Amino acid sequence: MGTALSLRPIGKALGTEVIGFNLARDLNDDNFPAVEQAFADNPVLVFRDQHLTAAELAAFGARFGRQQPHILEQYRHPEYPTVSYITNVAKDGGIDRFGVKRASSWHTDETYEAALPRLAILHALEVPNDKGGTMFADMRAAYDELPEARKQLLESLVALHGHTDGPDAVKIYGAEYTRKSATARPEQHHPAVRVHPLTGRKVLFVNPTHTHGFEGMPEEEALPLIEELRDHAIQDKFTYYHSWRVGDVLMWDEGRDDASRRRRRPARGAAGHAAYDRASELSRRIKPAN
Repeated sequence: MGTALSLRPIGKALGTEVIGFNLARDLNDDNFPAVEQAFADNPVLVFRDQHLTAAELAAFGARFGRQQPHILEQYRHPEYPTVSYITNVAKDGGIDRFGVKRASSWHTDETYEAALPRLAILHALEVPNDKGGTMFADMRAAYDELPEARKQLLESLVALHGHTDGPDAVKIYGAEYTRKSATARPEQHHPAVRVHPLTGRKVLFVNPTHTHGFEGMPEEEALPLIEELRDHAIQDKFTYYHSWRVGDVLMWDEGRDDASRRRRRPARGAAGHAAYDRASELSRRIKPAN
């Protein structure tokens, strides 16, 4: 197969589909640079009609860099620890209540780590009959359209990140869980505005799930600012809603996008895997929550 990829936009703000490329059959060392370039140019990239095993998904993710197992050990794949499940199905076949809530607020993955992930990949094995999609926000465009006064303020700030202890996480998981979660790992400090290492564009790097404050700013000022930035970034003009199909492999740039998995009703039959460069792999398995 040649190195030229056929691409088409599937969203206004974000979202690009790679047409007619089978990751299990077609991907090789010669054409992988074309995949990397497509991803560099399109920070939410979708491959349709894929049927990858956990081993194949892990191998695809490994092409982008070193992988690290996800922090939530109970969801890791038993044979491939860098692959793990996002699920609302408990081991006894009942409902995993934590899995129902997990990753349902706007976030950038693992900003509570010192070494930040480059990318993430999800693979849909089962999908809801309706809704249950994943939303992405373009944090480059969100930064670009901030008022100049806000840009100047943010460029002087260093954000404080903990494990699931931002204002939206508190609302979803409760104060007790977020307090225990935050104290289990050291707080991380990241600039509120980052420069993307490949493109050089500035990126708003504040998310309401893991960001809980700013250096030198009182909490009563910091939390409203985090929520203000969330509301700005998730305007329709900055977002893409991905409606899942069985076989979708979707990858996104963790340095440019914020994500939220939205389930507007109990999700039915959604499943998938994801890979992170220097972070972790995820997969999702969801069955009817009834």
